[in-house]
Amino acid sequence: MLEPMSGRIPARFIDELLARTDIVDVIGERVQMKKAGRDWSACCPFHDERTPSFTVSPNKQFYHCFGCGAHGSAIGFLMNYDRLEFPDAVEELAKRAGMKVPYEGARAAPREDASDLYELLEAATTHYRRQLAASDAARDYFRSRGLDDAVLDRFRLGYALPAWDALKNALATSAPRLALLDKAGLLSSGERGSKYDRFRDRVMFPILDRRGRTIAFGGRILTAPKAKAAIGAVPDAPAPADGDATATDPRAGKGDGPKYLNSPETPLFHKGRELFGLWQVREAHAKIPRLIVVEGYMDVISLHQAGLTQAVATLGTATTGDHAELLFRQCSDVYFCFDGDRAGRQAAWRALESVLPRMRDGRQALFVFLPDGEDPDSLVRTQGSAGFEQQLAAATPLSQLLFGELARDVNLASLDGKARLVERARPLLMQIPDGAFRDLMFDELERLGGVRLGSAPGSAPRVAPMRTARPPQRSLVRAAITLLVQQPQLALAIEPPWAFAGLRQAGVALLVELLELVRARPELSTGALLEHYAQREEGPALQKLAAGDFPGGVEAARIEFIDAIGQLERQTRQQRIDELQASHGAGALDDAGKQELRQLLATRGS
Repeated sequence: MLEPMSGRIPARFIDELLARTDIVDVIGERVQMKKAGRDWSACCPFHDERTPSFTVSPNKQFYHCFGCGAHGSAIGFLMNYDRLEFPDAVEELAKRAGMKVPYEGARAAPREDASDLYELLEAATTHYRRQLAASDAARDYFRSRGLDDAVLDRFRLGYALPAWDALKNALATSAPRLALLDKAGLLSSGERGSKYDRFRDRVMFPILDRRGRTIAFGGRILTAPKAKAAIGAVPDAPAPADGDATATDPRAGKGDGPKYLNSPETPLFHKGRELFGLWQVREAHAKIPRLIVVEGYMDVISLHQAGLTQAVATLGTATTGDHAELLFRQCSDVYFCFDGDRAGRQAAWRALESVLPRMRDGRQALFVFLPDGEDPDSLVRTQGSAGFEQQLAAATPLSQLLFGELARDVNLASLDGKARLVERARPLLMQIPDGAFRDLMFDELERLGGVRLGSAPGSAPRVAPMRTARPPQRSLVRAAITLLVQQPQLALAIEPPWAFAGLRQAGVALLVELLELVRARPELSTGALLEHYAQREEGPALQKLAAGDFPGGVEAARIEFIDAIGQLERQTRQQRIDELQASHGAGALDDAGKQELRQLLATRGS
């Protein structure tokens, strides 16, 4: 079973979905390809190149780039190219194939009304946009912030009327719809349980998921709090509902309400996992060159207005591990922008702690600290995109920020200070994945601390490879697995039980597992087979084996496969002969064992 957050997707459904999906069509809609023999080729969409090294195989239903190593099935391609999560990629392919994705397990229930929630939130987006078109004050506010109509449309901005029940009256046409409005986070409750609009007299910022669907809203107060009054009768003394506000208007008196207000957590919206503006970034870039993480809705929109269309924002919360993973799935270079004051540096440190465990080789996290009194919105409006680019060019790399902050109150001229730095830094550096970046960070800690740490803790020691007198013997198990991954139907050429299953060699258990999988599902393509191993440790190795092609064609591959299995069976017989002869030499072989040994010796040459 494959298990997204909303429930498990049966593996058999994935098999059927991929069997109905032509990977050439899926990729061909996004990448210009040319026929190259049995396959298709293109310049890789995942890295810059001039000579095509990206291959799509219709027979295997699998893509592979010989330049950067990107590879996978149609599901994997959508996850990497369209930057979708696994369940969203499955949903996208299922929609193309006219199939409905089944979800199983205890967590599947929220999907029952997910389509209704999406539809309702889209209707709310449309409602707010209509109110913006009718409100001079709301449009004047956006104009005062320098926004043109194109960017208003791109971000689907709107306006919530100052009435207590404008949205409720427009969309809650029945009791189930009222309950759905509440579930979508669009209503608040009074002390006696009455429902009223959560967002009132606010300019509205729809929050979109990675498929461009509205999942929540942010709202900024429009009228000065003491001057405004909600239209219509006040519902029974509203209970406090604005506890998740992102900020409070400094002009407002105590209790006048928040300047910014977000939707609460809902079945569709978890603010620690979403980024405002990511959909618009993906729409603007086939390949995202970098991401600029800022703190506010208007920061994002103003940067996009100025042509810096890589800006996203967290939603009133510190950068989380989920945010960091999502950011690095989009691109390798991420810039975090903060105020230069103490609060900004604290926020930067929290972001650093979130990205550190995800700093695999090739990724960069950089930190921009803006001048006092400036935020991205104000800076780009006064200095333009060139001024903001200057700030990005002066960004502080993660390594420099980490060691600089840890050494801020440490005297590195003393032994005690150096020891304190090592003590502080070591547990943080231990979180970095194995690789060159981790090694270099420990090297820098050695330099600053003046102490020899040896190999980075938890890493394999760096040892030069030993030279051998002759190349290692070709592994029959590896050869059989390679042929089976490239042409899964070869599993039908041999019948169980398989005598070699007891052979004590690396990879035999995996070979048996692959045979059983394909014989149970003979329609599996290479791409579908690899999806079964996408989350397992064998996955990367199988992906590499799948990228090659056996040179002799289908029949030659079948002969080669059967021959490899035959040799493995002979090795298994020899293994048993050696065991029996060892027992015989020790005087521990009974009559049945002696009879088995005679039979095996008689058939050893066959």
